[in-house]
Amino acid sequence: MKYENVVPAVFLNRLNRFTALAEIQGKKETVHVKNTGRCRELLISGSEIWLCRSDRTDRKTAYDLITVRKQNGMLFNIDSQAPNKVALEWLQAQGWDRIIPEYRYGSSRIDFCMEKGDGRYLMEVKGCTLEKEGIGWFPDAPTDRGVRHIRELMHAAKEGYHAILAFVIQTDGITEVRPNRMTDPQFADAMEEAARQGVKILFLPCHVETDSIVAVRV
Repeated sequence: MKYENVVPAVFLNRLNRFTALAEIQGKKETVHVKNTGRCRELLISGSEIWLCRSDRTDRKTAYDLITVRKQNGMLFNIDSQAPNKVALEWLQAQGWDRIIPEYRYGSSRIDFCMEKGDGRYLMEVKGCTLEKEGIGWFPDAPTDRGVRHIRELMHAAKEGYHAILAFVIQTDGITEVRPNRMTDPQFADAMEEAARQGVKILFLPCHVETDSIVAVRV
């Protein structure tokens, strides 16, 4: 996926979960943070960031914060809406007979249901923006919703679906995501149990530019 109207800026500080203060060509501007996770190792005062200007006139903020350069030089896309869009682009190239986004299953909406012949597949997508020593980790903040989705996938596997937990890795060079037990032990337990119960854990490495992100897995 590619963004339009992208401009460079400098991150100053995070105001709350949804907004931050940035400097654009010497001018301070309140911008929307498209990620409610902690992102503490990314959103550091003085970091290079890239903002996407919105065409909407009814917004309180004119820009969305989409990309950050980590202190180690790696570019990270932190748009929490990007993983589903990246996953859909990737799925559309995989030859499915049918792809159904936001599929209602149990008490949840699973991101995608795919059909091929007589087979039915459910895929839940998570975006990974936390990197340590070349490994991706998820989550960076506790996620009850994520645990619920994994349990739904385990139930679906027992009902005959092919269940998939997919991680879109929102930076270059990372090919594996591990459960972040220190941050969310319940998610870690659920992810490990899901793998034992036949849920496929899929990693989607990506190439990130300041204004784009695309899955590179064939």
